[in-house]
Amino acid sequence: MKYFNKHDFLWSLPQPLFVFCCLVLTASSYTYGWINPNLLVSVFILIPVPTLLILERLIPKRKEWLLNWKDLATDTFWLFGTYLIWLPLFATYYDAPIHMIFRELGDWVSFPIKLQAYSVIGTLVMALIGTLAIEFIGYWLHRLQHRYMFLWRMHGTHHHVTKMSAARTDRTHPLEFIALNLGAVTVLAFMDASPNVIAVILVFRMILTHINHANLPLTSGIFGWVFTTPEFHRVHHSLEYAESNCNYGCTIILWDRIFGTFAKNEHITVVGNGTGKSLSLWKQLALPFHSSEGIKKL
Repeated sequence: MKYFNKHDFLWSLPQPLFVFCCLVLTASSYTYGWINPNLLVSVFILIPVPTLLILERLIPKRKEWLLNWKDLATDTFWLFGTYLIWLPLFATYYDAPIHMIFRELGDWVSFPIKLQAYSVIGTLVMALIGTLAIEFIGYWLHRLQHRYMFLWRMHGTHHHVTKMSAARTDRTHPLEFIALNLGAVTVLAFMDASPNVIAVILVFRMILTHINHANLPLTSGIFGWVFTTPEFHRVHHSLEYAESNCNYGCTIILWDRIFGTFAKNEHITVVGNGTGKSLSLWKQLALPFHSSEGIKKL
């Protein structure tokens, strides 16, 4: 029987406590109006990266993964793309015809579950249901990306990282971003999610995905039974091919556990893809346009 490890237990607490506090504050801002909800959501979307980068300097999981100025310059390009282009586009797409189509489809089939709530607890429960549904779709899309070269061309950019860091979370090729968020748009529209539930889901996904890429010594604990943690996501970014085809869940690890793609390795030391070499910004952007043989040489 494995003995109780106090160190691992203590390092399993910061992630769920921080995430839960942010979600409760977001839900309560809509329920009680103690602060402008849009302002609070904006703060929770923006604070993870700078906060986590500071923590990575103070308590890194691996010192060789600390980013230099060249790394930060490249990652800043992807961060600006996410926050100034892709997130606003996502908001636009949600209100676009695709939202109306799936909303009307949900009404037509009289789907029994609506992601709507009027209390803090209700909002959190609906957000959890919505996240499970979104991640179910995302899980299978992610598996397909690793299975077929056509889809991997767009997804491979995210895996060509040689260091784990919160700043690397948003290294998502423009051609992949819409596909990644298709599940969210479909679920939120089909289940007619209310603004408070959408906000909590957005905050949860943004915060958790950035934490999961962070170079921090966090452990999984009970939280890791259902949700993805840095410990599990590092396995997905491993240079070892078999390990990189595990732990597909970006925020929910439950589907990996159910469908047999869960793996645990506490000692991942090398991350990346292909030759394991770092790619220039230009090569990251041009990756989808390489030949199949060319991609294998990168």
